[in-house]
Amino acid sequence: MARILVVDDDASIGYMIRDILEFKDHEVTLSQRPLETRENIVSNNIELVLLDKLISGVDGTEVCAQLKEDKDVAQVPVVMMSALHNADKICRDAGAVAFIAKPFDMATLLSKIDEVLAAHSTKD
Repeated sequence: MARILVVDDDASIGYMIRDILEFKDHEVTLSQRPLETRENIVSNNIELVLLDKLISGVDGTEVCAQLKEDKDVAQVPVVMMSALHNADKICRDAGAVAFIAKPFDMATLLSKIDEVLAAHSTKD
């Protein structure tokens, strides 16, 4: 079980992801406010962030890059999501440890989350 923050401005996607992750015994915090991501990580003791690339006019890669420059939260892995063509490299360059192309199936999402959590727990 992990504490996961989902940052996506599409509420239906956020709720769907939350329901699936909670079914797998994860504790999920939903946010549609990308500029509050750092605050959410700290206040909820988040272990993994799922971050959309484009959220309410904010570029998620900028949010990710800011997180990676902040020593208090830089260790929290960020998985970015986007439907934009060729966004994978841009997201990884911003500091994301993984990328998921939208639309995705739940098996892909769960597999990627498990992979990132396993890799991150070995670094602690």
